[in-house]
Amino acid sequence: MSYLDNLFNLKEKVIVIFGGGGHICSKLAEGFLLAGSKVVLLDIRKKNLDNISLKLKKLGKLDYLCLKIDSTKKNDHIKALKKILKKYQSIDVVVNGSGINSSLDFFKISEKEWNEVIKSQLNSTFLSCQVFGQYMVKNKKGSIINISSASSGPPLSRAFAYSASKSAIKNLTQNLAREFAKYNVRVNSLRPGFFPTKWNLKNFIDKNRKSKIFNHTPMKRFGETEELIGATLWLASDSSKFVTGAEIPVDGGFTAMTI
Repeated sequence: MSYLDNLFNLKEKVIVIFGGGGHICSKLAEGFLLAGSKVVLLDIRKKNLDNISLKLKKLGKLDYLCLKIDSTKKNDHIKALKKILKKYQSIDVVVNGSGINSSLDFFKISEKEWNEVIKSQLNSTFLSCQVFGQYMVKNKKGSIINISSASSGPPLSRAFAYSASKSAIKNLTQNLAREFAKYNVRVNSLRPGFFPTKWNLKNFIDKNRKSKIFNHTPMKRFGETEELIGATLWLASDSSKFVTGAEIPVDGGFTAMTI
C-alpha cells in the first residue's frame, strides 16, 4: 500500500449516510464506495433510494445497503443501528445530511412548515448524533460529519428556517466535538457553498439571484457535487485524526468574499 493509500485508507470501513437519497449525499456515497468502503444509505424517500441503487450497481460490485428511515424519529434511528450492526458488525463514520428547505418569505412561512424544516435538519442530526454517537463513544472510535451550509452564518436570504437550523448544526457540532473528544470520536461539519438541485433552481435561484451568487463567489460558478468528495473522505479518514469541531468550507471562495 502506498503512502497516500495508507494515509487516506477507507477500505472496509462502514459508512452510514443520512439523506443518502439526496443530491449531495448520494454523490458522497458513491465516493466512499469507490474508496472501498461499505456504505449504508438512509432516507425517507424510498423511490430516491431505489434510483440511487440502480446507479450504484453500474459502478461495479460494491457493498452497500439502502434503508428507509424517518430521521426525525428516534426509534427509527435505533432500529437502523441494530440492522446495520447485524449486517456489518461495526460503524466507523456517520454523515448527517438529512433535511428539507423552504423558499417562503418570512411573513408567509407557517409555524408548521418552519417546524418541518427544523425537524428535518436539526432534529435529525441531533438524533443521529445521540443514537449513533453513543455507539461510537462506547466503542471509543468514530468520525461524525454533519452537513452544514454557507447559510450557517452569516445567513442567506430567503432561507430563514434552513439558515437557523444550519447555524444550530454548526453549534451542535462544536459542542459534541468537545464532549466526544476524550472518547476518540471526532465531530466535524462540511460547509458546502452553492450546489443547486433542480428544486433550488426552480424555487430559489432566478437569474438575478444567480448573478448575486456568482458575484460573491470568486470562482464565478456553482459547485459540482463530486467536488465535495475529497474533503469528506479526508474528514472520514485517519489523515484528519487531530481535526474535530471544524467547519470545512467547500464553496469556491464564497466564505472568504467581502469587497
